[in-house]
Amino acid sequence: IAEEVTLLGADTKAHGKRPDLVLYVNGIALGVLELKRSTVSVAEGIRQNLDSQKKVFIQHFFSTMQWVMAGNDTEGLRYGTIGTPEKYYLKWKEESTVENPLDRALIQLCDKARFLELIHDFIVFDAGIKKLCRHHQYFAVRAAQERVKRREGGIIWHAQGSGKSLVMVWLTKWIRENTKNARVLIITDRTELDEQIEKVFNGVNEKIYRMKSGADLIATLNDTKPWLVCSLIHKFGGKEEGEEVGDIPGYIDELKRALPPGFSPKGNLFVFVDECHRTQSGELHKAMKAILPGAMFIGFTGTPLLRADKQRSIEVFGGYIHTYKFDEAVKDGVVVDLRYEARDIDQRITSQAKIDQWFEAKTKGLTDLAKAQLKQRWGTMQKVLSSRKRLEQIVADIMMDMETRDRLKSGRGNAMLVSGSIYEACKFYEMFNTTDLKGKCAIVTSYRPSTADLKGEDAGEGDTETLHKYEIYQQMLADWFNESPEKAVNRIEDFEKQAKK
Repeated sequence: IAEEVTLLGADTKAHGKRPDLVLYVNGIALGVLELKRSTVSVAEGIRQNLDSQKKVFIQHFFSTMQWVMAGNDTEGLRYGTIGTPEKYYLKWKEESTVENPLDRALIQLCDKARFLELIHDFIVFDAGIKKLCRHHQYFAVRAAQERVKRREGGIIWHAQGSGKSLVMVWLTKWIRENTKNARVLIITDRTELDEQIEKVFNGVNEKIYRMKSGADLIATLNDTKPWLVCSLIHKFGGKEEGEEVGDIPGYIDELKRALPPGFSPKGNLFVFVDECHRTQSGELHKAMKAILPGAMFIGFTGTPLLRADKQRSIEVFGGYIHTYKFDEAVKDGVVVDLRYEARDIDQRITSQAKIDQWFEAKTKGLTDLAKAQLKQRWGTMQKVLSSRKRLEQIVADIMMDMETRDRLKSGRGNAMLVSGSIYEACKFYEMFNTTDLKGKCAIVTSYRPSTADLKGEDAGEGDTETLHKYEIYQQMLADWFNESPEKAVNRIEDFEKQAKK
C-alpha cells in the first residue's frame, strides 16, 4: 500500500495527479482509493477518480486498475472499476463488529485473500462493459460453491432485476475452473429468457450452445462437448399468468423418445433451472433426474414464492442456497420500489335495460338455455369494463399524470398500463393515439396477428372484436416500421423487442 503516489501525465500536454492510496500486488497497481474528510461527500472522491482516468490526466495509470474506490468516515466506501459512472458506484454490505463504516468496508474488501478473489473470480466484461459484483452476488456464488463441493442442490432466490444472470455467469466460470470434466446445462421455458442467457454468456466471451430440440439435447449430452449449453422447452402447450409457457410433459416425452440404447451423459453435469418456481418444474426435475442421475440441480428464481410454490420448489431442488429479497434490493437501491395508489373510475351500470336489450339482439337464434349459459359465463361486467366512456376516463387520468408528474412530464419516464383483455388494450392504444402520446405507445401481449383471424369474421355488418383487434395491430406495426400493413403485420417479434428496450 502506497500513500500519495505522485504520477506524471503521459505527455507534456497531460497533467499529473496524486492518488491518496494505491494498492499494489507484486508491483502491479490493482486498486486505488481517494479519501475525504467526513464533512466532504464521497461523491467528490468518485469524481476525482473519474477525472484521473481522462487522457489529460493519468489515464495510462489505470491500464492495470481493477478496483477504484472512494470513501470517508461518515458515508463509508463506494467502489467501481475503470469507466464506472458515478451513479453506478456500489456499497458493500456485510455483517461486522467494526463500527466505522469506512474501516469496516476496507477490512472486508481489502483483506488480501478476499481482494485477490474478487479480482480473479468476480469481474466480467459484459458486452464490453467492465463490471464488478455486488455483495449479494458474491455471497450467493460463495454459498453455491460450498454446495457444489458437497454435490448438494438448492435454490438461489434473488429479486428480479438484481443481476441473477451474472450470478449464473460467475458460478458457471468457477465450476468450469474448479471441477474436473464440468459441463453446465441451463434450462428455461421462455424464449426471452433463453435469448437473454445466450446474450449474457456471449457478452462475457463464453460461447454457449443453444439446443434446437429435445433430441438435440440428448445427442449433445451423449457427446463430450460443448461444455456450456442451454435448452429451451420448445413445445408450447399452455399458458401461465396469460403467457405461453413450455409444454413440460411434451418436452419430457420428446426427451425420452430421443434416448438411445445405453445412453450415458458425458461429463460432470450441473443443471441450472431458471424461474424454477413454475407450476410443473417438479415433473421436469423428476424426468431430468431420471435421464441425468448424476447431475447436480440448482434452481434460480426472482419471483416471490407463494406458499404452495415455495413448498414444491424446496421439495424439488432442496433448501435455499442464498436469498436476496425485494425489500433488501429496494433498500440497497438495486431496484425501484413499487408504490400503489388507488384510483376510482366509475364502473356503475347506467342502464341495465339497454345492456339486456343489446344482449338479446346479439344472441338472437339461441335457445333460452344457451342464452342463460352464455350470460352466466360472459356476464355484463365485461362490456361495462371495456365501455368507451370508462376507458376515456382512464386515458384522461393518465394524460393528467403525464402533464403533472415530474418524472413523466420531463420525458424521461415510462408508464405501463395493464388492461383487462387484449381487445381492451387495443382500444386503449387507439385512444392514446389521439393524444400527444401518438407514436410513443405500444401494445405488448401474447396476441400474434394472423390472417387466420379473419376467417368467418366478416358478416358485412361492421368489424367484430377480432377484426378490430387485427386491424389495430396491423396499423400499429405499419406505423412503427414505416411499411405497408400487409408486410409489417408479420414483424410482431421484432416490434416487441424494440418496444421493450
